[in-house]
Amino acid sequence: MAESQNIEWKESWRDEYLKWICGFANAQGGKIYIGTNDDGTVTGLQDSKKLMEDIPNKVRDILGIIVDVNLLCEDGKNYIEICVSPHTYPVNYKGEYHYRSGSTKQLLRGQALNQFLLKKTGITWDSVPVQGITVQELRNDSFDIFREQAVKSRRMDEPDIQVGNEQLLDNLNLLNEGLLTRAAVLMFHHNPEKWIPGAYVKIAYFQSESDILYQDEVHGSLLSQADRVVDLIYTKYLKGIISYQNITRVETYPYPKEAIREAILNAIAHKNYATLVPIQIRVYDDKLMIANDCVFPEDWTVDDLMGPHKSRPYNPLVANTFFRSGFIEAWGRGIQKIKDSCISAGNDIPEYHVKKEDIMVTFWGVHEITPQITPQTPQLTPQLNEIDSRIIKVIQLKPSISQRKIAEKIDVSYDTVRYHMENMRKQGIIIRKGNGRSGKWIVL
Repeated sequence: MAESQNIEWKESWRDEYLKWICGFANAQGGKIYIGTNDDGTVTGLQDSKKLMEDIPNKVRDILGIIVDVNLLCEDGKNYIEICVSPHTYPVNYKGEYHYRSGSTKQLLRGQALNQFLLKKTGITWDSVPVQGITVQELRNDSFDIFREQAVKSRRMDEPDIQVGNEQLLDNLNLLNEGLLTRAAVLMFHHNPEKWIPGAYVKIAYFQSESDILYQDEVHGSLLSQADRVVDLIYTKYLKGIISYQNITRVETYPYPKEAIREAILNAIAHKNYATLVPIQIRVYDDKLMIANDCVFPEDWTVDDLMGPHKSRPYNPLVANTFFRSGFIEAWGRGIQKIKDSCISAGNDIPEYHVKKEDIMVTFWGVHEITPQITPQTPQLTPQLNEIDSRIIKVIQLKPSISQRKIAEKIDVSYDTVRYHMENMRKQGIIIRKGNGRSGKWIVL
């Protein structure tokens, strides 16, 4: 049997193996066998009786925990089994915190150590109190935003909203023994970066991967950032196509605003602010990417994220404040809402790339939309059959779509789509501009 998350084989005892016991205790527990080779074959121990006394004492004195140490025998050879239970509190080896991950032992440092200690002690990062700041230093306009939105959402009782700022923070559990928590500073201070650097959003327009045309930064309380970021994207970074339905002016954008707003709110609410890195939004001609550092649940996969799941926020106080204000849901429905908005608008479902400590979502946009022509405008267009008309409708919604995707959407064969589109090209009804993913269909 090979070594695994819960099993370690050792031929002889060394005191440094106390680190392995520490790692098992801090993770899921496990067993260490002394007197076996790497594949679990028993090789035996000469000093097994002495070790039966020494190992429990050293574990107790150095690690401060109790383990079961059993003497086993196979083919006349003695070996030792050390059974380590998972511990609810952090276990250290001479001030070092070790952790079992897979079949290896890791020495926790930096942010990994901070996250581990917070998790083991039951304290969340955003509930830690901040010294040297008072309620009076918080931004009144952020409280105004919260109260206005909370009244609309009806997720708090009116008497709990219409109270003083300090009492409101207490009602939201944003005070810790009278001190402001990190969540309170993030949500309501006009400059949270004084205490938490990186608590802002960067936006840039990329002409290519290496060429940035222009960029902006959005600072301030998290409550004020959300809508300012969305407004900036739609007023400066995206071009809306103007059309008219009778006398009503209609502006159509490459991405549904509901989906982009939900994704930005999710990034702001669930970001790992301990990394001190801002949320980054990259806008291209045909896509929009939102990236932020986060702590992804250890037992989740991308499929879990994309499917129905319960809400497990890394910043529960921040998430609860956003929820009470009506900005986000608390049922893990954010991604489903994003998918539904994109499907309704004719966009592809966004792509999620998840790593251990960061996540990126990519929206593919209908970056050029043929405006609708009012009924009063005469059209001199060649006669189109039913399949031609269906193809035209699809490429008007998404000029960059491939012929295979068109075939899927209108439920005909790929060869049929190629035949009809080639005929329309010959008749001058459509043309193809550009190649590959950057290419697009244009209806003449």
